[in-house]
Amino acid sequence: MLIVFGGLPGTGKTTLARSLARRQRASYVRVDAIESGLISAGLVPDQAGLGPAGYVVANRVAESCLRARLDVVVDAVNAVEIAREGWRVLAADLSTPLLFVEVVCSDRERHRRQVEQRESDLDGWALPDWQSVVDREYQPWQGDRLVIDNLGDPESHVAAIAEASARTGSG
Repeated sequence: MLIVFGGLPGTGKTTLARSLARRQRASYVRVDAIESGLISAGLVPDQAGLGPAGYVVANRVAESCLRARLDVVVDAVNAVEIAREGWRVLAADLSTPLLFVEVVCSDRERHRRQVEQRESDLDGWALPDWQSVVDREYQPWQGDRLVIDNLGDPESHVAAIAEASARTGSG
């Protein structure tokens, strides 16, 4: 099974995706970590020059895990349709069930606080400020997805995602 998270920075994707991966004992593929590694290795000069590199590498890592018959949880913004289409193609090519999870935060002030108060857990990785999040291109989603408004208890959201993944994987 391929479970792909998306949503603006600061909505809580990483918290939910990590928790789900632990719960499901799935491989966890985080695009930010891959992009940070590309920069640290000197393969990309900085975050501005990344382009699709992190997503391409993440897609290949996910493919390797899926071919090993491991479930995969992908943690990424997936802001544009072409990024989401890459996950659809991967799932279709491997005849793997796919669940998209879009994480939102409907409380704008809470979202802003989360963006402003968080600290990077990746060496050399700069987190976006609130204005960058507000100004970010974020294309409307095409097709089915589970939308999680990340207010309240994160574990209840993880349980809902796990239930949706079980339904998707069995159907």
